[in-house]
Amino acid sequence: MPESKDLERLVRARMTKTGESYTAARAQLLDKHSRETVPSTPKARYAQVAGMSDAAVQNKTGRTWVQWVGVLDAGEAHAMSHRDIARYVHEQHQVSLWWAQTVTIGYERIRGLREKGQRRGGGYDVNKSRTVPVPLHRLYQAFSTARVRRRWLPDPELTVRTSTRDKSIRFRTTGGDGVEVYFQAKGEQKSQVQVQHRQLATPADAETVRAYWTEALARLTVLLSP
Repeated sequence: MPESKDLERLVRARMTKTGESYTAARAQLLDKHSRETVPSTPKARYAQVAGMSDAAVQNKTGRTWVQWVGVLDAGEAHAMSHRDIARYVHEQHQVSLWWAQTVTIGYERIRGLREKGQRRGGGYDVNKSRTVPVPLHRLYQAFSTARVRRRWLPDPELTVRTSTRDKSIRFRTTGGDGVEVYFQAKGEQKSQVQVQHRQLATPADAETVRAYWTEALARLTVLLSP
């Protein structure tokens, strides 16, 4: 994005050349800048790059990847932080927290804002999910209640930062990593958890943590299964 003084100069020059209002000239310049600086992925590859099929994302959010990219580009999401994009999708488009995260990550991959597994700005994230044959509230309690959590997740020591009952929990590990957990009902007696372990330094760290959560969620399933 041009610096404010440079942008002001460009806007004034365009106004003189085209006769547009300040608002219209500024909007045209910003749109041109976004088209020139945001990497382009062929539309036919959106689902592949995002890591989620068109059918699945449309079924849960009402839009295909092409439609989501159009909506988010129009909202200048490429200039937002990950958290702001997810909040925008959740609050402005009435998408659940779970699927808002999925849409955000897919959009960032499509627009070249992150590699698969990589965070915006560097570092790596690990994402693991598991469906467990228990009601949503029981799955949530297995994470939110320290006594229960230690039965299947003895380490790392997790500190709850924020939580929304039966929807999400954010933890911090003793090493400073961020762990975000999202919950979704899949029926009266079945629910799903998605774990995002963030701020990992290297791909090797990410693979180690991925294996750790694979084993941990397997232990959780055994603990909760009838």
